[in-house]
Amino acid sequence: MPLRYTLLPLLMPATLVGLLVAALGTPGAAVPVALITLAGSLMALGLSRGALQRQLDRLARSTRGRAEGGGGPTPDPDRLEEVASLEGAIDSLHTRLSARNTELTQESRTLTAVLDSMAEGIWVTDAEGTVVRHNDALRNILQTGAPIVGQRPLAVIRDDQLHDAVMRGCREGNSSHLELSLEGLFPRTLSVRVTPLGRDLPGSAAVFHDVTELRRLEKVRKDFVANVSHELRTPITAIRGYAETLQGGALGDAQVAPRMVEIIHRQSERLSELVEDLLELSRLESQQVSLRLTDVPLAEAAARAADTVRPKAEGKGQVVSLHVPAGLVAVGDPRAVEQVLLNLLDNAVKYTPAGGRVDVEGACEDGRCVVRVRDTGVGIEPRHLSRIFERFYRVDKGRSRDMGGTGLGLSIVKHLLQAMDGEVKVESQPNEGSTFTIFLPQAAPARSATG
Repeated sequence: MPLRYTLLPLLMPATLVGLLVAALGTPGAAVPVALITLAGSLMALGLSRGALQRQLDRLARSTRGRAEGGGGPTPDPDRLEEVASLEGAIDSLHTRLSARNTELTQESRTLTAVLDSMAEGIWVTDAEGTVVRHNDALRNILQTGAPIVGQRPLAVIRDDQLHDAVMRGCREGNSSHLELSLEGLFPRTLSVRVTPLGRDLPGSAAVFHDVTELRRLEKVRKDFVANVSHELRTPITAIRGYAETLQGGALGDAQVAPRMVEIIHRQSERLSELVEDLLELSRLESQQVSLRLTDVPLAEAAARAADTVRPKAEGKGQVVSLHVPAGLVAVGDPRAVEQVLLNLLDNAVKYTPAGGRVDVEGACEDGRCVVRVRDTGVGIEPRHLSRIFERFYRVDKGRSRDMGGTGLGLSIVKHLLQAMDGEVKVESQPNEGSTFTIFLPQAAPARSATG
């Protein structure tokens, strides 16, 4: 405090008293009276200054307590008016700051809830590229339990392209879009968009989309189109070639023409089967097929399927035997169950050499109906077993086409069984035969009795 603010209040009363005494005709007493007045002023100033200091100290303690989350000060009836005014101003400021802090807290909670509810992963970095915030989805996408906040991009994802994109966003304000392939136990493909924060805020933000399934479906679609084109091209080329040969003059050749017509007929049948299988598979995958679930006696369904393939089997000297109990009743669609068994039996006869046998066995296991189609055919190598239910997948492509297969039969079997809450499995060894096992829900005893 400047010295004049202390001296003037002290000297002014003593000076006025001394002048007044001198004016009243007693100049000799002016100095002592002035000194006494000055002493009294000093005492009064000391007392008032002490009281003011105590009230200010109390106000400072209560203000610090509020800042640390404590309550307000206890009212003091002896407080000075100036201190009370200052305390009122501090109370008003504290109220406004508390309200603003509540708003900021609510905004932060809302932002956190929005970020954590997103399926996309998000991180925010500071001006140096260090991650300062992220949402829960990012940890799930990256499949990591390590800390992310406080890390640089390279420490979280070891990819130079991502690191460079983040640095460009932080330093140059450039946006980037890139696609990352993460290796590991479960490989993933991520689409990442990196943008600067903007609005004069330093740093960048990155949004991570998991496009693994999308890329897989795109590959399936491309493979499907390529396979369909290839499968259609073979019979169409044969039909066109032989038709042109017949048009060129072979139609009049009594020996050649019938054989060419037979080939054209056979290829057209194969083309028709392929189109029918494609349509059937398309309806199954799009769930456009309405199955009528009811009790299905599996012995009858197996007998009808076996009767269909038996002429072909007898032509190869094969034996088709059925061992399905008459009381084995499943829940399913009769037509779909028969088609499943027919596809499996047709494959068994087709890939079993002459003189072999095909056995159909049925049983109830763990509350489900189980039917096994066992053959003594060429068998399947283990590396093919996980893929034989894929569309157009063939173990031996050349041999399958020669035997008239479309490559869709087992895929149809899988989708039909899934639609009936069933499943199919396969066991096989090369040159030892194969066993395809289907599982279907078992009909309740009361229902099977009425069926």
